[in-house]
Amino acid sequence: MKRLIAFSLILCSIPAFTVFAQPETSLTISAPAAILVEAGTGQVLFEKNSHEKRPPASVTKIMTMLLVVEAIDNGQITLDDMVHCSEYAASMGGSQVYLEPGEAMSVRDMLKAVAVASGNDAAAALAEHLAGSAEAFVAMMNQRAKDLGMKDTHFVNCNGLDDPEHVTSAYDIALMSCELVKHPLIIDFTSIWMDSLRDGAFGLVNTNKLIRFYEGANGLKTGSTSVAKYCLSASAVRDGMNLIAVVMGADSSKERFGDASRLLDYGFANYTIAGTLLTDEELKPISVTKGTSNQVETAVADGFHVLVSKAKVGSIEKVIQLPDQVEAPIRAGDKLGTAEFSIDGQLIGGTDILAKQDVPRVSPFGMFGRLTKQLLFGNDNRSIPIVG
Repeated sequence: MKRLIAFSLILCSIPAFTVFAQPETSLTISAPAAILVEAGTGQVLFEKNSHEKRPPASVTKIMTMLLVVEAIDNGQITLDDMVHCSEYAASMGGSQVYLEPGEAMSVRDMLKAVAVASGNDAAAALAEHLAGSAEAFVAMMNQRAKDLGMKDTHFVNCNGLDDPEHVTSAYDIALMSCELVKHPLIIDFTSIWMDSLRDGAFGLVNTNKLIRFYEGANGLKTGSTSVAKYCLSASAVRDGMNLIAVVMGADSSKERFGDASRLLDYGFANYTIAGTLLTDEELKPISVTKGTSNQVETAVADGFHVLVSKAKVGSIEKVIQLPDQVEAPIRAGDKLGTAEFSIDGQLIGGTDILAKQDVPRVSPFGMFGRLTKQLLFGNDNRSIPIVG
């Protein structure tokens, strides 16, 4: 692993997915269960009955898509692999792309059918292709849910068809949604508004209307059945901030989109992703001993990401820990210090401070040259370059 990306970021002292301090709000959500989360930090910005176990309908397919894109990313399958539809997959009913038994489509087209048209048949075909059987795939789903800490969840199928034992919560949907958006590939599918399959013969229109009508919307999945009512996990990105709004059990499609829009509006209006928070003066060079250079430049770790209330941006306090000097050799990406940020005494995040460039250790011959120069010219190192 490259050193520049090897250092973990101290996102915040609050464990991911605990309730973050919320501004005063009159936000009203009509659905019985909902949650708003910032995907990069996992911080909960709003919740309502977020751990109530409920049927998720086709929002289930977030886990199905997650397992598929993870398999693609780890090389187990490719987008061009052909998936053959079984009798079982073709029999799913509900929302579908009307696959015929024996019909073959690429993983790419099957994934598109799931993400855009919520095809139950395509989801089942992908499940069988990846795991060998529907039952084996469901076992994979439940294991992945356990790995993600989804304690309110038990899956029975890959597509969300109603079953009394097939349940999850708004909180758990947010967990798997935040994991899914870590894979840029899936956004290529969930952000499609209109497309087609079978060489243009079968049209697709995204079931998530926010993709067309909400600024920054890029996914993720709708769901509705007579039991689950209307559900949605909505993702939107603005100014580097990715919000996930989950709504469960709304009475109508209009209500779920309205609730999700209000949640997203609330998040974008009240929160922001802070910049580096460190000035050039604070990220000062550090003196280096026994090196081919007398100092090393510093930088914050890649992926620095701190969520703050817009009303509190001007109140951020900093604690920076950097040594006065370090000893060579130093390699780009080496951790030199840390910075922590707090508001009203509450730690909100931090980052490692890293070396920007290599500083090799000076050779014995170079050290002799340096000592000679100091004797001849004092501390002015500009006259003769360091040898070694």
